[in-house]
Amino acid sequence: MELLKRLRVFLDESHAEYTHTVHPLAYTAREVASAEHLPSREVAKTVVVFGDEGYHMIVVPASRFVDFQEVRLTLGLTHARLATEQEIGQLFPDCELGAMPPMGNLYGMPVYLDSSLAAEETIAFNGGTHYDVIHMQTDDFRKLVHPTVISLAREAAMRHGW
Repeated sequence: MELLKRLRVFLDESHAEYTHTVHPLAYTAREVASAEHLPSREVAKTVVVFGDEGYHMIVVPASRFVDFQEVRLTLGLTHARLATEQEIGQLFPDCELGAMPPMGNLYGMPVYLDSSLAAEETIAFNGGTHYDVIHMQTDDFRKLVHPTVISLAREAAMRHGW
């Protein structure tokens, strides 16, 4: 899609070191981690939330979930909800639905990076499609995007089959 070109131009003009890989179709961040042979803690899941002040981009590891109570408390919102598919399509018209990169700065949207992902040495994320992935040093990502680093994610609850 068009975003991949724009993203690569942005990264190149910023003199960022990154690699671009292509894998078979993968819709979820966990599927991307599997396709890329990466630990899920290094793959960014981009979640768009609508709250009192508009849209917010929350970036968590594929291995974790957004804690909406924590989002409301930390961001000082009275309410927060996932953006709808229709809203996502309007906000990111140059991306496949659900494949937006965690680059809110390209869309005028604040970015909140979960502290557990910020602690990883590298980060991988969708490049606007369900098969393109950008890999880079997390420190370089932070210099380019200027996210607010806070704790907004939780581990998945254990499921018992009994």
